[in-house]
Order: sequence, then C-alpha cells, then structure tokens
Amino acid sequence: MKLSEIKEILPTLDNVEFQLENGAFVPEHFHVTEVGTVTKNFIDCGGTIRQEKVVNFQLWNADDFEHRLKPGKLLNIIKLSEEKLGIEDDEIEVEYQNITIGKYDLDFNGKTFILKNKTTACLAEDACGIPSEKQKVKLADLSSSKVSCCTPESGCC
Repeated sequence: MKLSEIKEILPTLDNVEFQLENGAFVPEHFHVTEVGTVTKNFIDCGGTIRQEKVVNFQLWNADDFEHRLKPGKLLNIIKLSEEKLGIEDDEIEVEYQNITIGKYDLDFNGKTFILKNKTTACLAEDACGIPSEKQKVKLADLSSSKVSCCTPESGCC
C-alpha cells in the first residue's frame, strides 16, 4: 500500500486497527512512534547495486491502556512528516514488535489494516547458482503424448 492510499482511507474510518495475517490484532492502545523514510542501498549476491525506499511506520505498545489513535491524528502525523521530512508517495512498511521486531507490508480489508508478512528472496538467482525449479511431469502423461517409433513389427528391436 502506498502512502497516498492510506491518506485516502483514514478519513473514512472511525478507528485505526491493525491486524496480523494470523488473525491477531495489534492491541488497540498502540502508538505510532515513527513515520519516516527508510532508504536501503545494497549490492545483491550477483553484484548489482540496488536501492529500496519505503515509508516506515513504527507501531509500539505502551502501558497507556487509555490511548486510542484516531484516524485524524494519524493523518496529521503523516502530513507533518511529508512537510518536515519531504516524504514521498512510496510503499509503506510497518515495523511492529511481536517476539522480535518484524517488518510488514500493509494492506486494507475494508475495515482493518492488515500487516502482511514479508519474505526474503534472492534478487540475482541466475548469478548465484540456485537451480530453477524443475517442471514436474507425470510419467503417464509422457507415454500418452509421444508415440513410440519402435514397435514389434518395425524391425528396429
């Protein structure tokens, strides 16, 4: 989800709720402790120089059980970040500490923001020797798709 998308969604909501893909909700007394841009410059295993840039939201649970972040407040935090930091309309990545700090993509199901699990991947598979996945073929399909050129009557056996 891009920053422009969350800015369109927030004014339509009464409450801001985040839910993990496993169905667990971020406690409703969470705080958004950071909104910023994170830029990552790196070289992949194939030697290609790359850059990734995301808008980062950090969610934090405090013992402030009376706290509830309202959509207007989050929208104001985003607007202030755009004005003061020059944040652009990039994809949003959410940091949230469950057991350890996790990074999540953000989605919306019509009512709740969904923290989507991220995965790692090799960006240069052709350069680091990982074999491509072989196509699985059933032996029965092989025998029916090709007609044998050697039959008992052909004299080739």
